Amino acid sequence: MNNQYIRVEIFALETCELKNAWEERIQKQNEARQIEAARQQRSALKRLRNEWAERLEKKIEMIRSQNQNKRANV
Repeated sequence: MNNQYIRVEIFALETCELKNAWEERIQKQNEARQIEAARQQRSALKRLRNEWAERLEKKIEMIRSQNQNKRANV
């Protein structure tokens, strides 16, 4: 189970302890977000999507030009 979804019970008698606990949690979440953002930037998924989009565009252009040639020949 992912650590960010584990329920943590905090029993603090002083507000300072409670504040520190929440600040620590927020810091951990921010670090996790930064790690995830860095992972997504390193991912090849965006590059692959662009390559596939280019391939599809070229294929569509080729089909359109073939259709135009057929119409011109008829």
